Amino acid sequence: MRHLAVLVLLGLAQAVAAEPARIVTLAPHLAEMVFAAGAGERLVGSVAHTDYPEAAKALPRVGDAFGVDAERLVALQPDLVLAWEGGNPALVIDRIRALGIRVEALPATGVEDVPDQLETIGALAGTPDTAGRAARAYRQQIDRLRAAHRIATPLRVFYQISARPLYTVGADQPISALIELCGGSNVFGDAGRGAFVVSREAVIARDPELILAGGDSSSKDFAQWRELRGLTAADAGNLLQVNADYVARPGPRLALGAADVCAAMDQARRALGRETSRD
Repeated sequence: MRHLAVLVLLGLAQAVAAEPARIVTLAPHLAEMVFAAGAGERLVGSVAHTDYPEAAKALPRVGDAFGVDAERLVALQPDLVLAWEGGNPALVIDRIRALGIRVEALPATGVEDVPDQLETIGALAGTPDTAGRAARAYRQQIDRLRAAHRIATPLRVFYQISARPLYTVGADQPISALIELCGGSNVFGDAGRGAFVVSREAVIARDPELILAGGDSSSKDFAQWRELRGLTAADAGNLLQVNADYVARPGPRLALGAADVCAAMDQARRALGRETSRD
């Protein structure tokens, strides 16, 4: 009887460790990770705002980052759910596990964590070779940019999410890490976490040398700065845009975001008469 129990436990362990055939992700960047790791064909569901790559747009939705519809999730018959630790509420993750569904919670990722998470997903999905190639390519691009800006002239940067209300981000967001990678500092890096509203006067007081705006910013989004004399960024014409999708989600496209941010910061340095320094 004891021998039979051991065999049953071994069988269960092997089943749990088996490569998943049906994966659901609970954050848009995790869906991107699964595709980049070579397991996109096994992804059968995700959450609201999952829109990259193109194939991810057609995935059934089971909720959003804060809540999951248990009926929809169970109907998809996933054998692995990838959750965002620190992004999805712990209660949501616990409820899914209580349904008997395997959940792997991956911590919130920073710029340096992306390749590690790609490799983790590759190991879980049984696609380590594809995931490894994606991780190496990402590391190489980040390493090149870091080396090129290791002793770059420091630059004060304000990142504008929206103009009205005037939203920015704190040091814990990916864009702040990219600004630092490219040799700069977020002027509101010490002011809070996540996204928050700031006043026009607070921005002026911190006198950024570059104002970056994300998303589909138009000339109107820069209007309040363009004619403002005495603001270093405005005087130098350093009102520039970057792709918000690249810099906001902690996934593989952060490498593209890093390239965008570094290019904008190099342009701003030239406008200020400060070439990027290199060994």
